[in-house]
Amino acid sequence: MKKILITGVNSFIGNSLEAWLAKHPDAFAIEKISLKNDDWKRKVFSQYDSIVHVAGIAHVSSDENLKEEYYRVNRDLTIDLAKKAKADGVKQFIFMSSIIIYGASDIQNGIITRETVPKAKDFYGDSKIQAEAGLNKLESPNFRIAIIRPPMSYGKGSKGNYPKLAKLATKIPFFPNLDNKRSMIHVDNLSEFIRLLIVNEEEGVFFPQNQEYVQTSQLVRLIAQVHGKRNFQTKLFNPIIKRLLRINTIQKIFGDYVYDQSMSDYHKGLYQVYNLKESIELTEK
Repeated sequence: MKKILITGVNSFIGNSLEAWLAKHPDAFAIEKISLKNDDWKRKVFSQYDSIVHVAGIAHVSSDENLKEEYYRVNRDLTIDLAKKAKADGVKQFIFMSSIIIYGASDIQNGIITRETVPKAKDFYGDSKIQAEAGLNKLESPNFRIAIIRPPMSYGKGSKGNYPKLAKLATKIPFFPNLDNKRSMIHVDNLSEFIRLLIVNEEEGVFFPQNQEYVQTSQLVRLIAQVHGKRNFQTKLFNPIIKRLLRINTIQKIFGDYVYDQSMSDYHKGLYQVYNLKESIELTEK
């Protein structure tokens, strides 16, 4: 049996992972810990095989008054936690980074490849890049570092852009039908991916995503269908939308932003337990 410590007692991903691993009671013993005060520094980590660090500031903000806090939590706290884990003899440290680190990267045709150099456009993304750099310095044969850079994750109880889009899908009767593609991952697919990283004692950088790319109009249509709503889609506004893709909000909804699928073929995609339609039904019902 492997003993797992998950950081972040109120984390959407952390809580989902805990529930997923609990389906294997003979394989995993799970604990969660808050990092909001310094109590964790007095806890002995030697009993754990893996620490899954998902605690952190997850939303994007342009408020310069919060900049120092982003680096304190997402970078400094991560590195301090990993240093203690290594000193206490933990074998594996799994860090939840983000696709956000490519926000200002040179991305051709909206496709991120292994050769794409991370470049952040805000201090949220940069705090993640710097955390990764600090972790890489700690890696050793007895202390394996696994860094996950997931795209937008979603599921029941998720926050961020997905619930906003879901609410929109149930309120408006029509939506633009523009061909685009986005990488996303349902939280259960992500949890299964993490489970496999733990079981296989992996190290390195990983890019999990759903089996299929998501077209925004398709996503809206699926959400509406689950709620018994009709959603008519039109290409009438496409010329206008294409001209507005330079605007950040429009880009987030209708732009292309994906990982090359070859980057995500871990164990032949066995972690992709739900396809898009199934995952939307699980999320919305």
